[in-house]
Amino acid sequence: MLDKNKMKLGIAPIGWTNDDMPDLGAENTFQQCVSEMALAGFTGCEVGNKYPKDPDVLKKALDLRGMQICNAWFSTFLTTAPYEETEKGFIEHITFLKKMGAKVVGVSEQGHSIQGTDLPIFEKKYVMNDAEWELLTTGLNKLGKVAKDMGIALTFHHHMGTVVQTAAEIDRMMENTDPELFSLLFDSGHLAYCGEDYMAVLRKYVNRIKHVHLKDIRPDVIAKVKAEHLSFLQGVRLGTFTVPGDGAIDFGPIFDVLAENGYEGYVLVEAEQDPAIANPLEYAIKARKYIAEKAGL
Repeated sequence: MLDKNKMKLGIAPIGWTNDDMPDLGAENTFQQCVSEMALAGFTGCEVGNKYPKDPDVLKKALDLRGMQICNAWFSTFLTTAPYEETEKGFIEHITFLKKMGAKVVGVSEQGHSIQGTDLPIFEKKYVMNDAEWELLTTGLNKLGKVAKDMGIALTFHHHMGTVVQTAAEIDRMMENTDPELFSLLFDSGHLAYCGEDYMAVLRKYVNRIKHVHLKDIRPDVIAKVKAEHLSFLQGVRLGTFTVPGDGAIDFGPIFDVLAENGYEGYVLVEAEQDPAIANPLEYAIKARKYIAEKAGL
């Protein structure tokens, strides 16, 4: 069982409102989102596009519900833009996170990303050359130093449709980054989506993982995405992802590995779906019950 003193449980707002496709959950307010998160039994969350930008306003709203910010996505463009451009926005971003009491920041390289396009997700993923790998890993080490100096741990979110998607790409990134400055954000759903052995990745890097996304998949939808050459976002609309306990992934072994290795930090439910089809509160409660049963958390 997971150690409740070391591990905290959060949920992402993307089940209520989708930043990439704002029509999904357009009817759901920030207040409804965070109230239902708390009602379902979660104490942490990430940041969505409807969240107040003023740290004091946001903190008050979360404090009223016994919640806190644990992370917020940041897009890097280290392979396609000057490093200085990414660093400037990064410092502003982690300054906000620090004010909110977060301990980690999750970044994703969006240079050459196709996750937000209409390109087929399985056929058109970009593969970096050596020069681009050098830009990425050098830039990540620099950002890691910036974050560490500001008291935040840099974690990297491997993601479908980006330049770091596969286990081999994760390996190359991890081998060429400084463990003192750079950690992994482990996401079971994205690895399962592209057919990788997510348990092998977890075991290999568990001591360099500082944030975890608990994302489940629906294999029948993934098969349809592959067969019909659909995009990442088309797959989301069809229901590629779901919450733990509702899809194909057994999270028991994941929780076991984290517990055995003394993982400390947040494990966070993240499942972007159409909230008109998958009621966010219903699915949040479903995930919460499943995690309690599987992890004792």
